[in-house]
Amino acid sequence: MLLIISFTIAFFIFLFFHTLFHQKLRYCNCEICHAYLTSSWRNDFVNLGDWYAHLLRRSPTSTIKVHVLNSVITANPSNVEHILKTRFHNYPKGKQFSVILGDLLGRGIFNSDGDTWRFQRKLASLELRSVSVRVFAHEIVKMEIETRLIPVLNSFSTEPGSVLDLQDVFRRFSFDTISKLSFGFDPNCLRFPFPTSEFAVAFDTASMLSAKRALAPFPLLWKVKRMFKIGSEKELKESINVINRLAGDLIKQRRLTGLTNKNNDLISRFMAVVAEDDDKYLRDIVVSFLLAGRDTVAAGLTGFFWLLTRHPKMENRIREELDRVMGPGFDSFTASCGEMREMHYLHAALYESMRLYPPVQFDSKFALKDDVLADGTRVTGGTRVTYHPYAMGRMIRIWGPDYEEFKPERWLDKEGKFRSESPVKYPIFQAGARVCVGKEMAIMEMKSIAVAMIRKFETRVKGPGSTETLRFAPGLTATVNGGLPVIIKVRKA
Repeated sequence: MLLIISFTIAFFIFLFFHTLFHQKLRYCNCEICHAYLTSSWRNDFVNLGDWYAHLLRRSPTSTIKVHVLNSVITANPSNVEHILKTRFHNYPKGKQFSVILGDLLGRGIFNSDGDTWRFQRKLASLELRSVSVRVFAHEIVKMEIETRLIPVLNSFSTEPGSVLDLQDVFRRFSFDTISKLSFGFDPNCLRFPFPTSEFAVAFDTASMLSAKRALAPFPLLWKVKRMFKIGSEKELKESINVINRLAGDLIKQRRLTGLTNKNNDLISRFMAVVAEDDDKYLRDIVVSFLLAGRDTVAAGLTGFFWLLTRHPKMENRIREELDRVMGPGFDSFTASCGEMREMHYLHAALYESMRLYPPVQFDSKFALKDDVLADGTRVTGGTRVTYHPYAMGRMIRIWGPDYEEFKPERWLDKEGKFRSESPVKYPIFQAGARVCVGKEMAIMEMKSIAVAMIRKFETRVKGPGSTETLRFAPGLTATVNGGLPVIIKVRKA
């Protein structure tokens, strides 16, 4: 036993110096790299994204290099267009990215390229844009609001001083809905007292630890920990085992129950075209949809309600719009798809909140070959190239001197109708060939929840979160550290 321990320690020492030696060419003591390695940026900024936004605003091209990460980071719309459209084939997710997220996402749509990606995207696009699936999704969301969300909020509103973590509520809501849509399975997370979902906990842990891999300046270190199954990599492995077991059980159950024309859930539709013995591939597909459908919707709503509680005038304008579209009063708190299409100010407010607090704060690709970005930045093959929506929402060059303001009006034309912006200027849903196929469904879910809560309840943030900026925890999507504690009150007639 002592011999094994001694060997392990010696091996770690060898790998440590081996890593330093082979990465010495990337070592840099410039201001940016020094601040990243020492975390001294924390002295002035609460979030890594805020520091990046500061650096990108100072850069003449809105682009910086972090040499120790072998990374180029940009907030330049011309570069975004270059990466996602003009030179799309030179900027795939890449093998490096697949290694980082491979244990969690496998060959899922967000971690694949080439034929694998095209197959999933084509099928997902056909299904998510079909009328039957959209109707099915709206029914699921409406049912979840009426039978779970409203009763939960009512119960908290009747207890004076009772505090509710709204971020947790949104995550439970979206986990229920995406599970029903993807699996035909109801985890029943949004019921009081809130149950602990083994699947959801494992998913959160795996997402956080996978994101930390991407931030590591020396990837070999986490690879060594994975090899020896220790520390964070042991925890990641255990979480992924839980995900694999539960996803496998659900796929097996769906195969046993059989597929019929009445099965509208996505797993049934994918199973109809995926080989019967490739359950691992099915698992990867569904886990990717869970990540997109659960975490992004919850993140978007968390930022939206935090901003709304700080801007009561905007909240009142949304209520006026709801009264105009749905009729006065608030006994009716769920809107039809037709009614939601008439809610231009609410739509603008949601887009404005995601400008400031995008559900996915950055997205990375890896350059296949040497290239020159639109702003003249040289990129060598193998470099990670990241466009940063969080920083882009804070650029005076893109949004003007009032970029820090929550201003839904910037999304409305002179007639008060919603007016979209170029996706390369606002890449919240990506752009080009990889533009999000679930965009319309996500907006429908967010608007449905916003309508119900704004129409029926008064929501106010409790504690430090009401005055300070949001602080984010590491993750593949934006997660507010400590949640969003609020006090809920039923509106008086």
